[in-house]
Amino acid sequence: MKQKLRPLEVFMNLIFFLCGFIAVVFVLFISVYLIISGLPAIQEIGLAEFLFGTTWASTASEPSFGILPFILTSIYGTAGAIVLGVPVGFMTAVFLAKVAPPKLAAVVRPAVDLLAGIPSVVYGLIGMMVLVPAVREFFNLPDGASLFCAIIVLAVMILPSIISVSENALKAVPREYEEASLALGATHIETVFRVSVPAASSGIAASVVLGIGRAIGEAMAIIMVAGNVANMPGLFKSVRFLTTAVASEMAYASGLQRQALFSIALVLFLFIMLINVVLNTLLKRKKG
Repeated sequence: MKQKLRPLEVFMNLIFFLCGFIAVVFVLFISVYLIISGLPAIQEIGLAEFLFGTTWASTASEPSFGILPFILTSIYGTAGAIVLGVPVGFMTAVFLAKVAPPKLAAVVRPAVDLLAGIPSVVYGLIGMMVLVPAVREFFNLPDGASLFCAIIVLAVMILPSIISVSENALKAVPREYEEASLALGATHIETVFRVSVPAASSGIAASVVLGIGRAIGEAMAIIMVAGNVANMPGLFKSVRFLTTAVASEMAYASGLQRQALFSIALVLFLFIMLINVVLNTLLKRKKG
């Protein structure tokens, strides 16, 4: 019987290897393409001027290609979304996995899944029609499109990833851990936060990584609520993210402007890679 299964096992192993190989090839292709397309503009503009310049005027008679406002805006926007979204998502995951009655969890969980299926443009549309006017009226601003609105929209958009992955990680904790804690006299809530959550920390951290990736890489919804103006970041100022800088100008860009947009994409790609490497390193050290 084992001899009959060997050819099938060899075939399946080959399929798995090819799938993994294709994934690696795509990553390498994207990396090489961005490097080849993005380096010429950086060499012509100058690395320091490109990364630390505070003025972006790509269509001016004397163009300027400083992307520091985009970098800082992306950092502030992502950090704000994580600060708002992670606690809400984490507590919701704890509620669904360990606290909520099964009937209530069966109602809330599909709503969370529905959030994941809503297109980005719908988030942006609702933010533009509801959130932006509300912020304008409440804070008495000339224009409500701002970094603040972008943070709120991003915080909502990262919730499904954080909730789903964290909930699965909490459910994967062996029941014996919790039973031992309860047997020692700990309450249910103490057991959840002192036993289950630490045991599921790697999965919860993975959900945060996914949330960061979603926040950094979002473009369509942000264009609609952030104002898309190349200003230095301010909470109630119209701003432009790295992603929206590429999306808003690529359709009509040419020459050095087009090359500079590829350079922005390269910076964004390296930025995301750096965050993943740092977080994975911290997780490995924690496990060690």
